[in-house]
Amino acid sequence: MIISTKYLITGDGKTVLTDKAVYIGEDGKIGKIAPKEELLKEFPQEEVKEYGDATLLPGLMDMHAHLAYGYSQPDSFNYGTQLIMLYALQHAQAAFERGITTVRDMSSAHGVCKNLKLAEKKGFIVIPRIVHTDTGICMTGGHAWDEVEEADGPWAIRKEIRKQVRDGAEWVKILTTNRESYPELTQEELDAAVDECHRRGIKCGVHAGTNPGIQMCIDAGFDTIEHGTFMTLDHAKQMAEKGIAWTPTIMAYTYLYELCKENIEKNGDAPVSDPVMQKEMENYEFFEPAYKAYRDHFKEFYDTGVTVLAGTDMVMYHSPLLPLPRELQYMVEYGITPVQAVQVATSNPAKVLGVEKERGLVAEGLDADLLVVGGDLSKDITRLKDVKFVTLGGKRVFEDGIRYVGTGNMFM
Repeated sequence: MIISTKYLITGDGKTVLTDKAVYIGEDGKIGKIAPKEELLKEFPQEEVKEYGDATLLPGLMDMHAHLAYGYSQPDSFNYGTQLIMLYALQHAQAAFERGITTVRDMSSAHGVCKNLKLAEKKGFIVIPRIVHTDTGICMTGGHAWDEVEEADGPWAIRKEIRKQVRDGAEWVKILTTNRESYPELTQEELDAAVDECHRRGIKCGVHAGTNPGIQMCIDAGFDTIEHGTFMTLDHAKQMAEKGIAWTPTIMAYTYLYELCKENIEKNGDAPVSDPVMQKEMENYEFFEPAYKAYRDHFKEFYDTGVTVLAGTDMVMYHSPLLPLPRELQYMVEYGITPVQAVQVATSNPAKVLGVEKERGLVAEGLDADLLVVGGDLSKDITRLKDVKFVTLGGKRVFEDGIRYVGTGNMFM
């Protein structure tokens, strides 16, 4: 297959090529990048996808997703495994419509991601590449205690991590702050979590949004800090120096702030009948300063050199599934360029996941996980909403509004 567009963003945060085309070999890798005419002469039998005024870029990576969660339905955590699996499958396949080809799931119930990957391996389904934790780990009564595993003390945490690694977890997620200022886990517990993960050769991310919890997580040496809502410039500098990546999940908090603000403007102090919306309204006093923290400080944190990762965490009330284009739009509104935003969702995640030699860039020899959007994305990040074509390992998975997720291997 040959894909031709006027613009090509490689994903390295700076390079934009013009009038280039990409040849995808039978092995599903990018075989050559050259002018279209050159590729047509060299590969005359290949199918040609000509998009003209459009941009080719690497497939996007959502680094903070929850494929099995659906908070907009109040009873979703009471669903049986089979029903959750059906929801998670639809959630995963919806990624293609956003141009997403890789998802890091940061806690889902019932071993859903492990089984989704097994079904894909057996040829039953077509889904994005998934890297996953098991369920998160918090202290007894800690943040999200009714959704994750509880463990107290360094050895209990080590034991839970060992169980999760035994059961197939590829990452571990720890939760240590909620919306209060006190840290939930002790330094000893956080240190033990990181040590156990790194001993086992896997990475660990931590849900930390307030202080002093953020500093404790930096001291422990987590691989990624999720949210970091009220982190400081000094925190960002320390993370850059230590190689700790940051997944801000701007969309999650900003979306909830805007949703609650709209409800107040529309209904004033009138009681909220919807139980999910009622719960969100109770946290409005947190969402407003969270929104302002991202708006006012994202760019200065980015400028420290900390590795920023794009992630949505969007399992919120009436939210669209995996709205990564909007997450990147916020980042551009807060000061970075569209080309830098693409890097945040492509080559940066690939490096953190340890797959930078396989994907994350439009480069010869890498997997053809590719995305085509209309127009010049380097000038207008909102062009990400106009998804034309998506390939996963060189195979078409989305085109012209249609998911191509059928498989002929089910009964082989």
